[in-house]
Amino acid sequence: MKNLFSIKHLTLLLSIFVASVNAFAQQNKGTKRVLIVLSAADTWTRADGSKYPTGYWTEEFVDVHKEFAEAGYTVDIATPGAKKPTADPKSLEAKTVGAEKAVFFKSYLEALNKTLSNPIPLSNVEMKDYDAVIIPGGHGPVEDLYKDADMGKVLFAADNSKKIIGAVCHGQAAFLSAVDSKGNWLFKGRKMTSFSDAEEIEFGTADNAPWLLASTLRKYGANYTCGAKNWGDYIMVDGNLITGQNPASSISMAKAIIETLQQK
Repeated sequence: MKNLFSIKHLTLLLSIFVASVNAFAQQNKGTKRVLIVLSAADTWTRADGSKYPTGYWTEEFVDVHKEFAEAGYTVDIATPGAKKPTADPKSLEAKTVGAEKAVFFKSYLEALNKTLSNPIPLSNVEMKDYDAVIIPGGHGPVEDLYKDADMGKVLFAADNSKKIIGAVCHGQAAFLSAVDSKGNWLFKGRKMTSFSDAEEIEFGTADNAPWLLASTLRKYGANYTCGAKNWGDYIMVDGNLITGQNPASSISMAKAIIETLQQK
């Protein structure tokens, strides 16, 4: 009963927090506006054709959303087809993220349920309305965003207008969608990081993966680096491109984007 009360109490507090943030955003229409693009996939097709339950990684979404909300930014969410995004089940398990984080993440998502249930169609996004686009990871993006034409259009529009492009962990898979009609990759030669091949191996998902993200980014021509230790906080800033390696890098990435936007 005590744990149940704690969850209900936390959900109520977070609901009040989200409502306050939304009210603040309505009163400050001229403030910075950011777009978070989430995968619409709930499974990842493995090399053998099997389906692996996935979606977005909760910590990466919650940490990013919370940083921008607390900073007073207006935050919109978009998905392919305006489908309600699915949180990766593992990212909500106490044995994976810890009991305290699991409770907090579930409560935060519950408080944002209305917003998450009504995302903007990715095809309708106009980057002129935003100062930054951010893509959290989870294995969802390696199922859908990496080949989504609308995702590619958003990234080209963002880069052409020098808007901030941020991604963390597997969110960088979305970058693979940004290839022009001549086969030129938008991010060739750019400095970036992402979930490393070593982390994929340690996580236990490398053996049956159709392709590994870090290796693929290198193949496309990225100037890829990662931290010296797996799972450590590591970000890379290259002009308007700001990337984080893994879940632990989410807050640092968001703060770097906020700092950059404050300088504009």
